[in-house]
Amino acid sequence: MFRPKEEPLKPTTVFAFSLVTALASSPALAARATIPIYDAEQLTQACDTGLAQLKNLVSRLEALPLAKAKSALVLRHWNRLYIAQENLEGPVYILNSVSPDEKVREAGDKCLIKLNEFSTELYQNEKLYERIRAVKAASPVEQKLRQDLIEAFEDTGVALEGAKRARMKDILQRLEKLRLEFEKNIRDNKTKLSFSGEEMKGLPADFVARAKRDDQGKYVLGFNYPEYEPFMENAENEEARRRYQVAFANRGTPKNIELLAETIKLRQEIAALYGMESFADFVIRRRMAQKPQAVLKFLDEVKAAVQAKERQEIQELTALKAERTAKSLAETRLNRWDVGYYQAQIKKARFSIDQEALRKHFPVEATLQWLLEVSQQLYGIRFERAEVPVWHSEVRYYDVKDAKTGKFLGGAYLDLFPREGKYGHAAVFPVRAVSTLAARRPISVLVTNFNRQGLKYEEVQTFWHEFGHLLHGVLSNTRYAPHGGTSVERDFVEAPSQMFEEWVRRKESFALLAKVCASCPPLDDDLLQRLGEARRYGKGVLYARQHLYAGYDMKLSSAQPGEPQALWEQMEGATSLGHTPGTQFAGSFGHLMSGYAAGYYGYMWSEVIALDMLSPYGKNLMDAKVGKRYRDTILARGSEKKGMAMVREFLGREPSPEAFFAEITGKRQ
Repeated sequence: MFRPKEEPLKPTTVFAFSLVTALASSPALAARATIPIYDAEQLTQACDTGLAQLKNLVSRLEALPLAKAKSALVLRHWNRLYIAQENLEGPVYILNSVSPDEKVREAGDKCLIKLNEFSTELYQNEKLYERIRAVKAASPVEQKLRQDLIEAFEDTGVALEGAKRARMKDILQRLEKLRLEFEKNIRDNKTKLSFSGEEMKGLPADFVARAKRDDQGKYVLGFNYPEYEPFMENAENEEARRRYQVAFANRGTPKNIELLAETIKLRQEIAALYGMESFADFVIRRRMAQKPQAVLKFLDEVKAAVQAKERQEIQELTALKAERTAKSLAETRLNRWDVGYYQAQIKKARFSIDQEALRKHFPVEATLQWLLEVSQQLYGIRFERAEVPVWHSEVRYYDVKDAKTGKFLGGAYLDLFPREGKYGHAAVFPVRAVSTLAARRPISVLVTNFNRQGLKYEEVQTFWHEFGHLLHGVLSNTRYAPHGGTSVERDFVEAPSQMFEEWVRRKESFALLAKVCASCPPLDDDLLQRLGEARRYGKGVLYARQHLYAGYDMKLSSAQPGEPQALWEQMEGATSLGHTPGTQFAGSFGHLMSGYAAGYYGYMWSEVIALDMLSPYGKNLMDAKVGKRYRDTILARGSEKKGMAMVREFLGREPSPEAFFAEITGKRQ
């Protein structure tokens, strides 16, 4: 399917339940904390009260004499402030994205705008900046936090002269409003499409039976993935696929194209305020890649590696379409709405893999129990179901504990199924960060939109990918909250989750599925081999598309980005399949408006590291000793060290791209 990678975690405006815990002067025994479930009025009240308390904490830190700006004191004060903000912002952010109550989501929008204003003022506060700079770090962790904070202050404009700083504040506040409106336009889109019985031909009988009907007897489908993807992979009617694909691509437009265009101009202005050539220069200097030139070189290498593979796959798909439509090859054109369908046909014919039929092998509950069992054995942890207040009856919660000591490590919420008004992709929301200094344990929320009837193999991989982000959050064990969990560089953050996908590709992991689900149809060696072959098929088309997304993002963040829609038509038009007429894809490309601006390349950059980090496991992915070392070296450290330093420590060498380039060309076993 042609869509961007799922967003792994939702960015909060700052790093950002009770404030009593946050302000405790000395650590106490860490215990379970839960997300408060507000109605709209309660959320608004919590927002106003919380902001007043935050401003009070800022005043206390401002009043700290510079002569007393010892590292332990200043950083402890900052940790308290950070935690207090997170106590407010974390619950608001998740409820804004998943609450079934539209009024709660609207109240969340308003609160997030206020929080963004507070954050901008916080990081433009010269008195706080002076106190952070005065810190004499007593350890490498303190030195890293000091440097991270200095960069955060400076990137918000604290060191700019007066007029520029004021303009930076206005820009950042406007960007947050644009982002919220962009996301709302997609999230709250209630458009439905109607299809005749003839147009539903080819779809599984149970899919057709479950589909809602309108008063004319037509089948009604919306924009959630459990409806869209099976249709695009199975519907025989090409015109119906075209209509659905165009509508899906346009689900945030035309307004979102306008919002994106304004966002691009404001980002250009940010670069100019800092005397930089482009927004990409401004952003990437803080990431692993360091310079846009390094990213562009990497993308050129990806393109060179996949070009021939993509051509070969498109030729094969075109030939199949010609055969099925009884046309000559010369008069047959392969369109984007054809790709998923004909790829599925090839997988059925060549590998005897029917993605829809695989759902019986992967019931959602069984797949979850398998995932928990692997995580428990690999990382020495335990998941214990507990009843806590939740925003919807289908949401579940787990305590995460250390298996050996019984120590409470963190909390995990899972919101797995689609509903109207809910965030429509798959993501992990890092609602609460760990801080051993404050006896504070983390909370992560996994949000997906899975089919209740079971998972396709690709969806199983998505489940594990996102759970990898959740583990990164709840197994983090950092001293300071700003270093917790997924706070690492944006072009490293995907590596732990991409690495975890490997556990749904190996026999030793699949053996545990049979252990937790005796009623699931067995996955014998032959089926596992065919699943692997089917997974390797289509890599050329897949990574060529990922290259397009990353290249488009980089161009929008360059010194001369152009108009978003015209640029998209030009860049997509230059690909093998050309531009899809009538689509404004950028209006639904949420990464462009989030922390992934000038960062979509990070999915592939991280994958280089992810695949190489598998090497210490050798042929035994269930090696608990290696799993424990990985937990301690990578997951537990959050961003206390630079990503590359942690990777070198885990591997004992520099990372190698060999496995990645084998993967994207379909050669990795």
